[in-house]
Amino acid sequence: MPDYREKLWPTPWIYIATLLLVPASILVLAPVSLPAGIATGIILYLAAVGSLTLSAPVIEVRDGMLRAGRAAIPLDQTGEAVAAFDADARVERGTGLDARAFLVIRGWVQPVVRVPITDPSDPAPYWLLSSRRPKELAAAINGSRRPEPAEGDL
Repeated sequence: MPDYREKLWPTPWIYIATLLLVPASILVLAPVSLPAGIATGIILYLAAVGSLTLSAPVIEVRDGMLRAGRAAIPLDQTGEAVAAFDADARVERGTGLDARAFLVIRGWVQPVVRVPITDPSDPAPYWLLSSRRPKELAAAINGSRRPEPAEGDL
């Protein structure tokens, strides 16, 4: 069972805004064929919804590993994870961003978690991850990194 798992689904507004593909297709193809414009618009909308849904990354803390999208890193190679909200999150995603950082961010999820990488051979200084529950994600990363107690310590 994972310590933390979150899928970064697009917000409903993204799906609603994507509906604009239907009238745009009708507008473009109406002079040629109205049914072709309607069919093309529906197909484009379904393709856009499918790609948005299928490409939504999963962020997971499990079995001593942090997984974000297709990437994974052992938690013993990470530093103290820090959650950022509002203005701090904007700075992390904008002017404070290091170009070498590994990013799994989505524009429709504002809060982020910064996870420093302690492995000197890793070219990324940190991972920046979007999260709707950044405090929980940071706590899962920081809590899962604690060493297991020795048998005599119980």
